[in-house]
Amino acid sequence: MARFEQGRSLLRTFDCVFEEKAGKNMKISAKTEYACVAMLELASCYDTGGPVQVRKIAERHAVPSRFLVQIMLQLKAAGLVASTRGAAGGYRLAVPPEEITLGQVMDIIEGNQQSETTLSVAASPDSPAVKALVQTWQEVQDKEKEMLSSITFAELLDRARQYESQMYYI
Repeated sequence: MARFEQGRSLLRTFDCVFEEKAGKNMKISAKTEYACVAMLELASCYDTGGPVQVRKIAERHAVPSRFLVQIMLQLKAAGLVASTRGAAGGYRLAVPPEEITLGQVMDIIEGNQQSETTLSVAASPDSPAVKALVQTWQEVQDKEKEMLSSITFAELLDRARQYESQMYYI
């Protein structure tokens, strides 16, 4: 009986660790989401070459403009966007949208945490079951990073335009 309860406890531990590490939804910070939205907005204006004002991005997407300014400075420091001063100023992409990936922007905003993430477990790390799970979670994490690094902002812009054309206006 004690062995059965111990096994049950172990399964509960695995369930908790699994839910924590491989939850149903990918966890994206608001800062990263805002950065990606801003990059998409700049990508949509890339061909015109003109700058986009932070205020316009903030209004269109209901993003706090003060927060967005900080994000844009981070993206500028990384060399992805350039700024123009003055009344007609704003930000524009410094690199073509075909050359900027979702993974790149996420790494810049999150401080490259995804590549340095190590999986920790609550159960014994010497357990064969835990080793198998950790290896699997690492493989999932690697695939996620690979996928994010393969999606360009040009592709995301195409996807966004598809959604835009599907909207019905009354």
